[in-house]
Amino acid sequence: MRLAPLLLSVALASGLGLATAPAFAAGATDQQETRIPQASFATAERLREQALESDLGYRIVESLTTEIGPRMAGSEADARAVEWAIAKFHELGYDKVWTEPVTFPKWVRHGESGAVVGDHAQPLTLTALGGSPGGSVEGEIVRFDDLEALEAAPEGALAGKIAFVDYEMERTRDGSGYGLGGRLRSRGPSAAIRAGAEGFLMRSAGTDLHRNPHTGNTRFDEGLEPIPSAALSLPDAEQLTRLLALGKPIRVRMDLDVGWDGEYTSQNVIGEITGSSRPDELVLIVAHLDSWDLGTGAVDDGAGIGITMAAGKLIGDLERRPARTIRVIAFANEEQGLVGGRAYAEKYAGEVTRHMIAAESDFGAGRIYALSSGAPEYARGAVKQIAEALAPLGIEYAGDAGGPGPDLIPFAGKGLMWARLAQDGTDYFDLHHTPDDTLDKIDPEALAQNVAAYAVFAYLAAEAEGDFGSAPKDE
Repeated sequence: MRLAPLLLSVALASGLGLATAPAFAAGATDQQETRIPQASFATAERLREQALESDLGYRIVESLTTEIGPRMAGSEADARAVEWAIAKFHELGYDKVWTEPVTFPKWVRHGESGAVVGDHAQPLTLTALGGSPGGSVEGEIVRFDDLEALEAAPEGALAGKIAFVDYEMERTRDGSGYGLGGRLRSRGPSAAIRAGAEGFLMRSAGTDLHRNPHTGNTRFDEGLEPIPSAALSLPDAEQLTRLLALGKPIRVRMDLDVGWDGEYTSQNVIGEITGSSRPDELVLIVAHLDSWDLGTGAVDDGAGIGITMAAGKLIGDLERRPARTIRVIAFANEEQGLVGGRAYAEKYAGEVTRHMIAAESDFGAGRIYALSSGAPEYARGAVKQIAEALAPLGIEYAGDAGGPGPDLIPFAGKGLMWARLAQDGTDYFDLHHTPDDTLDKIDPEALAQNVAAYAVFAYLAAEAEGDFGSAPKDE
């Protein structure tokens, strides 16, 4: 089973093991084929057209990013976002709305700055990586082309110095370029510590050339003393490389006023549209409510919240509800380690077979171009049927390409079946985790196409006769 490049990068950046989709080769031929009744497709077509004509998804994102703004996990705005989500689910007419607690260590950012010091003194635009300790460090920088070069540095070679990794991330439609960028952000600081460095700097994991650094979570291997770690905007990283080309030692100072500040309890917020005949069986469409603090979290992941909430609302407004229940989840604290997704997976591990299939929207607001799933052979006909209903939206069937969305990784490891509605992410990493992640970057028509796709997917999956392969498995 192939995993999506973005899934790979998220798992690496979060320090998580990869959870592949369940395998169902053995005995699959004995399973009755899953199909979707033909009568369901006329409703799906109407649902698709209604979604394309509606601006509901955009209005939800506008509300979240305007009324709440950035929503870093553990912040005061995190609590306001939870209350906003509860109220919004009720406003949209969901049948059931509730929250489930998620507790985690709280990381805070108060301020940060950087500068070249000495002969070529000048400011640098940087941002602390999530999980970095605070502190001020100054030292000569040593440049590396990529993570592998840093990991090859001998022990003690960087004593009293700052490691600087200038890896240039590739722009791709499917987000595959983020794999190495996310891996550097996750593993680079630990590699720098092993080489004796007192600080870590990286070229941001991004594809823009704006003077906007990209934040994101890092981690430190057990037994290592964490060091101040930050990401430079891409122009500033290139500036450092040009300064080094002058052939003289270059010294940098970093001042990071950040760090851990106790524990915090946030909430997964859940809304349901009750199924008409099999209400105990669930189809999940999910996103995450938190964001980083530099922008307003519009594309990451306000868009996903708008898409999934709106899709559920449109299904709920149907004269006849689908057979199964549609459960929409706004997960807590995805950004700092898939914390809400992990909590949900632990809570519902014994109910995996109730969860028919799940899809996550967490890759911005670009148009969806493909549908894939890890469903076993007996259920692939139903997935293809859904793809046929999505074809007028410009969406193709892509077999089992990719893998579960980030917050679904933990539950997929326990046997949850996933579907992937692949979005065009060509420009996503221009905005990802930066001050530029704001509402004006969202195309309302592209967002409406996403809402239409999620509504049709969830409705038809909820109408299927037979299952999609969710079954308990060893993680």
